[in-house]
Amino acid sequence: MIVKVCGLNSAENCLAIDALNPTLLGMIFYNKSPRYMAQKSLPETRADKVGVFVNAKLEDILLAVEKHRLRYVQLHGHESITLAQGLKQNAVKVIKCFGIDQELNMDEMREWQPYCDYFLFDTKGKYLGGNGVKFNWQLLHNYKLDTPFLLSGGISLTDVKELKKISNPAFAGVDINSRFELEPGVKNVEQVKSFIDGINR
Repeated sequence: MIVKVCGLNSAENCLAIDALNPTLLGMIFYNKSPRYMAQKSLPETRADKVGVFVNAKLEDILLAVEKHRLRYVQLHGHESITLAQGLKQNAVKVIKCFGIDQELNMDEMREWQPYCDYFLFDTKGKYLGGNGVKFNWQLLHNYKLDTPFLLSGGISLTDVKELKKISNPAFAGVDINSRFELEPGVKNVEQVKSFIDGINR
């Protein structure tokens, strides 16, 4: 199962998390987030890096991709499909986030399919950058498309058993963030290790 550890902005902590062999490491390039990268640089990592953007311009995203050697770009706002097309044309892998409330908007997701490597399902809420709470995971049974998805939103160490019960064949992995933090942008290494070990056990 893919494990994406998101919201990292400390080089030392990033290396400590990378040593646990997660699949993806996420950095937030949204200046209203408490985990905003600002002008920080991050070290080389074994895990692929994901840059999280909210309503950013293509040229700004591509500059960040080059500077930080991002493998994926996660679109977490109200972006246009044209932006995703531009990223794909520049050989950037795309993760598109969908905020989930009471249902899955399958028509909207279907339009994004040709340009996305993964979808990310997060809880719809006040903040575009993530709200740290769960939606009803039973809704995942209604997802019928081919694009694999990652699950986010308030996931903690206590959710391992329930996550392993999700049977949708498109379920590819999880995105963890705020429930594993010592402070915004710095993760509790031992808790992340326990989560990764539990998921892979």
